[in-house]
Amino acid sequence: IGKKYDIGSIFALTKAEDVWCGIEKCLYGNGKTIHFSKYGELPCIRAKQANRGIPISVIDDRLQFNLGKIVFGIKIKDRFQQEEVQAVLSYLAGPEVRDRRAVDTLLEEAYCIDTYRPCYVTLVPKMIRGRYRVYLHLVVEGRAKPKYDKNGNYRHKYGKGTIGADIGTQTVAYTSDTEVGLKNLAERGNSIQTSERKERLLYRAMDRSRRATNPQNYNPDGTIKKGCKTWEYSNHYRKLKARHSELCRINAINRQLAINEDVNHLRSLGDTFVTEPKNAGRLMRRAKETTKNNSGRFNRKKRFGKSVRNRCPGGFQAAAENKFKTTGGTYIEVPNSYRASQYDHTADDYIKKDLSDRMYCLQDGTEVQRDWYSSYILYNYDKKTRCIDKDKCNEEFERLYEKEKALIAWIWANEIKVLNSGI
Repeated sequence: IGKKYDIGSIFALTKAEDVWCGIEKCLYGNGKTIHFSKYGELPCIRAKQANRGIPISVIDDRLQFNLGKIVFGIKIKDRFQQEEVQAVLSYLAGPEVRDRRAVDTLLEEAYCIDTYRPCYVTLVPKMIRGRYRVYLHLVVEGRAKPKYDKNGNYRHKYGKGTIGADIGTQTVAYTSDTEVGLKNLAERGNSIQTSERKERLLYRAMDRSRRATNPQNYNPDGTIKKGCKTWEYSNHYRKLKARHSELCRINAINRQLAINEDVNHLRSLGDTFVTEPKNAGRLMRRAKETTKNNSGRFNRKKRFGKSVRNRCPGGFQAAAENKFKTTGGTYIEVPNSYRASQYDHTADDYIKKDLSDRMYCLQDGTEVQRDWYSSYILYNYDKKTRCIDKDKCNEEFERLYEKEKALIAWIWANEIKVLNSGI
């Protein structure tokens, strides 16, 4: 790689590791094909060693990085960044002492301390508002420093207790000792649905422009012809594409911020997170079997790909797993035999329900919201037997059911649209 593309050996080694990760997934994992970089995609410049490629140095108590003849530093904007930089500078002042202390602690106490050793640097280019910007990502060994508010208190509180969460394709329902909730995933304010609609409209406009400029690449019925084709793009199309890319970037950031806020809130309610196994990847795939409905027409094979793309349930679950594990909590995925959505504690039996049944009645006539009740069953998880704690189900239901009714009344009063909830 280094000789063919005339790049440094450390950059070639880093890129070879990235290529091997993709091949390894196809050979030994669940990968099916190797994905190449798209045309126009900006590459990341990464050197997997701190003293080569993009070396790190300290000059006048400041971190400095070199890339060839280019010298640049870090612009510190807040207290959190200042504490992170000070931790790295403290390590670089005496790396041998810190490393020896970390090794001794691991051998004597079987515990890893945070050394804040700078591992490597990555330059990440991004297109923001029509301009290229390059960001520096410094990978540091250890956990991130805690964040504080303006009064010096911890910004994020860590609670105690069990949280049962039912993560759907568009919503999340949760039950804890003190609070129950039902809300849309990755939603920050009321503007996300408007932004998603703007994305769709821009994409349709791009498709119309592409069809008008390249009529030779389409069949009379509107489908794309097979084989190798040449595409021409007008200036109008390029402007639409730039607007669409910028809107997608903003929406992706808002989704990530909303997920982080929701996960931090769940961590403040308890330290044990109980949920079902991840299945977002399976739900987004098209159906394989061709079926017909009662009228003889073929059913659509599409499933939940658009919902998974817009709401990121897999990303939410991964963020929750990482948050609870790195902050001293416990993350639990129940076995597939748990079947939280089918169990009825009043009948002590599993009752299968249709996917369209969002509000349903238990065996004793009590009406519950389906997603919340699944989270309640997950909340009553017994760690020892890895099954449903039926005694706890009967003891806690009345108290938490009152909270669920108050939650539904609050959703109605504030005219909040919770997707696929039946409310």
